[in-house]
Amino acid sequence: MESSAIEVSGLRKAYGGRAVLGGIDLTVPPGTVFSLLGPNGAGKTTTVNILTTLLRADAGTVRVAGHDVVTGTRQVRAAIGVTGQFAAVDELLTGRENLRMMADLGRVRGSGKLVARLLERFDLVEPADALVSTYSGGMRRKLDLAMTLVGAPRIIFLDEPTTGLDPRSRRTVHDIVRELVAEGTTVFLTTQYLEEADELSDRIAVLNGGTVAAQGSADELKRLIPGGHVRLRFTDPAAYRSAAAALREATADDAELALRIPSDGSQRELRSLLDWLDSVGVEADGVTVHTPDLDDVFLILTEQTERTGRAKEAIEP
Repeated sequence: MESSAIEVSGLRKAYGGRAVLGGIDLTVPPGTVFSLLGPNGAGKTTTVNILTTLLRADAGTVRVAGHDVVTGTRQVRAAIGVTGQFAAVDELLTGRENLRMMADLGRVRGSGKLVARLLERFDLVEPADALVSTYSGGMRRKLDLAMTLVGAPRIIFLDEPTTGLDPRSRRTVHDIVRELVAEGTTVFLTTQYLEEADELSDRIAVLNGGTVAAQGSADELKRLIPGGHVRLRFTDPAAYRSAAAALREATADDAELALRIPSDGSQRELRSLLDWLDSVGVEADGVTVHTPDLDDVFLILTEQTERTGRAKEAIEP
């Protein structure tokens, strides 16, 4: 097994002189979910198109499943599956026929049993023999993802796979992603739903203005943003005053008998605080940890990049 399922270094792409990707670096370990976030026009789909051999980069190197996307295009395509922003299904065929067609194109043995398993896995058994033109948007999306899995790809690219799905269908897709990763599949995900990335991803990169503003686990990204704190609530006024006197960095709320202490939300920092309270014999009646969410991370990181870009334009002639 490769040390990295996907390795991107110095990736650049421009259209008509306008840089869309300005030299990005990404590493995706095998058997994980990697999410690429960014506002519209940030370069997410361009990145996916390059990684899936549909578009050639202007500069940089990209290896997928251990193969260079330029010199090893055939090997890359044999190792991946792609679900784009729009369901690529044939409306003139039934769901079962769409899956059989994919199996025939891939020369998959035992295609009948495979199709039956995929229909069951995606809860499409009942409408399997109905024309896809009669399917709802959620049903088409699930069929599209099922078709991606026909060749048992090692790496799957999901470009905004749950856009427009109802909550139940979205949950089904999430469960399938978890199952795939548990089986060793690598998933490269782009999404507009930040809670989806938070819930599913092992690592996340925020792309904006053609560059990677930050990357790491969801918790690591949240700790980059100020505003995290621990709130201690007391019912004993004496304990409250004692803690307030010792924790000078805390913001006191005398009316609520509560202290707000800046914190990155890490277990180590929380444990240190609780150990200190125990050592001085002060008992808090409530402890609440507040950390920024991915919405905060996304908004602040993309706003910083936009401000930097505006400042650069103002300076340059």
